[in-house]
Amino acid sequence: MALRRTVMFLLLVVLSLPGLIHSFQPLFSFDGSSITHRDITQRAVLRKTAEVCRDIAVSEGRDFSLTIDDSLSAVQVQRACSSTGTSSSLLSTVIFQTSITKMYFSNAKVDVVFALSEEHHFDDETFQGGRDVITTGVSAVKASVKLENFVAGRWTLGRVCHTLQDFYSHSNWVELGNTAPYSTLIRPDQPLENLAGPSTPTCRNCTGGNCDDNLLPELLQQSLLTSGYFNVFSSAKPAGKCSHGGSFDRTSRQDPVGGISKDDIGSSHGSLHLKAADLAVNATMELLEDVRLSVGDKNFLRLMGLSQSSVLCFVIDTTGSMSDDIAEAKRVSFDIIDRKRGTQQEPSAYILVPFNDPGFGPLLVTTDADIFKDSINKLSASGGGDIPELCLSGLQLALTAAPPSSEIFVFTDAPAKDAHLKSTVTALIESTKSAVNFMLTDVLASRRRRRSLQGPVSRSMSQSDAQLYRDLARASGGQAIEVTKSDLSLATTVIEDSSAGAVVTVFQVVRNPGRPDNFTFTVDGSIRNMTAYVTGDSSLTFSLTSSTGVSQSSSQSSGPLASFTTVGNLRRLSLNTDNQTGSWEITVDSNKPYSVKVTGQSSVNFIFNLVEAHEGAHGDFSLKEGRPLSGGNTSLLVSVTGSDTVKVTEVTLFDSSGPTEVNGSLQSLGSGNFLVTFSGVPAGDFVVRLRGEDSSSTSRSTTSTFQRQASTQIKTSSISVTVSAPLRIIYTKQLVWHAQVNNTDVEPGSTISVPFTVATATNGVVNDSATGTFTVRANNDRSYALTTPSTVAIAAGDGGTANGTVTLTVPTSAASGTDVTLTIEAENTAATDVNYAVLRFSVAPKVTDIDRPVCQEVSSSSNCPSSSSLCASSQWEFIANFTDGVNGTGIESVTIRQGNGTLNTTTVAGAGGENITVATYSASCCSQNVELTAVDKVGNVGTCVGQVKQSSTAAPVITAAVNTTSTGGLTLSMSQSLWICAAVSLLWY
Repeated sequence: MALRRTVMFLLLVVLSLPGLIHSFQPLFSFDGSSITHRDITQRAVLRKTAEVCRDIAVSEGRDFSLTIDDSLSAVQVQRACSSTGTSSSLLSTVIFQTSITKMYFSNAKVDVVFALSEEHHFDDETFQGGRDVITTGVSAVKASVKLENFVAGRWTLGRVCHTLQDFYSHSNWVELGNTAPYSTLIRPDQPLENLAGPSTPTCRNCTGGNCDDNLLPELLQQSLLTSGYFNVFSSAKPAGKCSHGGSFDRTSRQDPVGGISKDDIGSSHGSLHLKAADLAVNATMELLEDVRLSVGDKNFLRLMGLSQSSVLCFVIDTTGSMSDDIAEAKRVSFDIIDRKRGTQQEPSAYILVPFNDPGFGPLLVTTDADIFKDSINKLSASGGGDIPELCLSGLQLALTAAPPSSEIFVFTDAPAKDAHLKSTVTALIESTKSAVNFMLTDVLASRRRRRSLQGPVSRSMSQSDAQLYRDLARASGGQAIEVTKSDLSLATTVIEDSSAGAVVTVFQVVRNPGRPDNFTFTVDGSIRNMTAYVTGDSSLTFSLTSSTGVSQSSSQSSGPLASFTTVGNLRRLSLNTDNQTGSWEITVDSNKPYSVKVTGQSSVNFIFNLVEAHEGAHGDFSLKEGRPLSGGNTSLLVSVTGSDTVKVTEVTLFDSSGPTEVNGSLQSLGSGNFLVTFSGVPAGDFVVRLRGEDSSSTSRSTTSTFQRQASTQIKTSSISVTVSAPLRIIYTKQLVWHAQVNNTDVEPGSTISVPFTVATATNGVVNDSATGTFTVRANNDRSYALTTPSTVAIAAGDGGTANGTVTLTVPTSAASGTDVTLTIEAENTAATDVNYAVLRFSVAPKVTDIDRPVCQEVSSSSNCPSSSSLCASSQWEFIANFTDGVNGTGIESVTIRQGNGTLNTTTVAGAGGENITVATYSASCCSQNVELTAVDKVGNVGTCVGQVKQSSTAAPVITAAVNTTSTGGLTLSMSQSLWICAAVSLLWY
């Protein structure tokens, strides 16, 4: 136990040390010349996505004119990939840009969570370990995509890319003169060759601080591969070995002194930095291509987040009194599906979570509208018993399954039995930035009757019960709509509104307690179909004034500025903003709680993420999980989406229920990205508001002032919660060991422990003399077994921190690709302040099948004419066998990667007991090339390429001359098939 405490303490100290980044800079480069992990990842994703879209366009006979290079932006790629996109059409790139952002944030997080793991950075010549990190992670990505867990797949993919990219800045691959990626790093079935031995000297001392020539000549002559050693505690390293280099690398002070890092322009081998970065981009694209071939083009684009539409996500109470609500949920979802199927606005995925008491789920996530229809159609209202239901448990599942920034709709007429999950759900809302809307029926009725098997049951939901839902809606930027069951169909128009494309929030405010107030918002030239929502008591009144001075009061249901309907506590205003850009005003008169929300459709929007600084020689930023500290400095990475011509003039944190406003200091990072710093943010609940100017052609005026607001609240806290790299618990007969987990992938049947630290902060800085006790809660969305201390205490002399550990056990039955979200919360004794950490894991069994499917030609026949003008009337056929070996997992699919023919497959048994997938391809002689791709059940990919060989003499025009040679399902050898008319080559990925 003492050993474990010492190891944990050292780990926590190390992760808190500044400047331990020893890789390409994670996010930002302030020298103006260096390339970061963010740059590399974004360039590779945009280029590969564009390539996939180009290939799809070519196969469909469409034009694709985009030039694919490192200058691409998200809006350029998404517009080019849109089959109907034009320069003037509405186009939302929020989902695409958010997905890319999550990938490069996950990438950057490796430098924080795995700062001292040599495998994650290819330090200390750990080439086998580094490749294991990559290949294990890639297998996890493929498994996640197979289950349509795209969010988990992106998070793992970003982390894997970090390790792959570091190879090119930490090894001597570039110095060896290589100009192409080292493909063996993503191919576990190929040997790592030409590695410098453990006792082979690799470097000599740098001279006068110049390390350009410190690699030994014999190392380069023999083309031996090495990487630098790195250690922040000790200068020890094997004799004659290269170091990484830099002020924090103590090994670089021991002979041979210096380093070989190419992390940035100022590194030991900084002159080769740009070459290393270019290779890292190409290597990342090669890895993405491997994933693409495994999962297919459609799922690959979903993994990249290339979608203009959000998901349709319903969380539905299925107890006895909910039959009318379920029927309305069916009606509105079926209407959305039927109207948008096959269009650019078709929902990118469908999510359904039923709940009642004592159960919730199962979670359904699908991209197939018919499966969603069938599932929601099977829901029925029954049972109920006691009044409360497990609403928040169902919502927790939806929040972790839905992509970030989703819109979630909850249908219920009952209080939450699991109200203790409120802080967990709030943490997930803040982490995912998803908006939650509650459709609450009959809240105002004092008594209701619920049907059950035992007869009617009287029940009621108090105002305090409903307040829980209102609080969660407010935290997320959603709405709590309270109507009678008979009027529910009038209120679900908000669901149809949210399913429209390119919806943006212009302004949103909550007043609780209520008071009369005036609010202004800006209407810009790019925005269309503006809608305002006002919720509040029936006595509430309002008036609206346009930028031209025209007014309309709430006594006019249809007027010059808007037409509106009232249902329950909701007023929905359809605004007429034509030719009235500029500042509008809405005045609300009510002393009871109310909210105002103004939305519209526009290509111009923004996303934001909390980041935290790491000072030191490689000072940079990484994604901050949890809430920012009260009184301290807060930094945001703000990215404007949908336009490459915007100018941001102001980013503000403002308390939507009070007068507090904090203006941020902007630093442009290029390409619509801004680092925004706020000084001394006080305690409170804030939202982010952005103002700027847009001179794009989509505006109705030359330069248009615009305003956008984020929906999700940012709440500050005086509690700090940090987590360390998880540890895997290994049980033996004598001891229990804790080993650092090299990935965020967990195996079925395994138990991991997650060390965490709680501290109290004063003015944004940890108070090392503070004492106190904190309540600890830990939850996971899969209901896996876990243990957690109920409290942790900071005693005098503890340096102001308290440590604890949460353990999580994954059942042996957990499916590969399942994602698990773990939330750890710490709350003060007064229950007035809470902070949290959110961790994501993927279930990934150890992959033993590392061999790619093997292709062997069986036969090919053709009688194609030499004249291309006669090709349409003739056919050629190609037959090949794919095998995965006796011990392989088996061929799962064979598809046409290139070619315009038809493919049929059958499975037969081979002589050695292995399954053989026989692929028969036939096509017109006008399409003379084919490439087939075979994928086994763990995602290994093999391909086979065929090409028609022209006859030496003109052949008569015939149809489908087929001559298949096969014996008992066995493959003929190449020597037995030399007579064929197609030349076939084998290509392994």
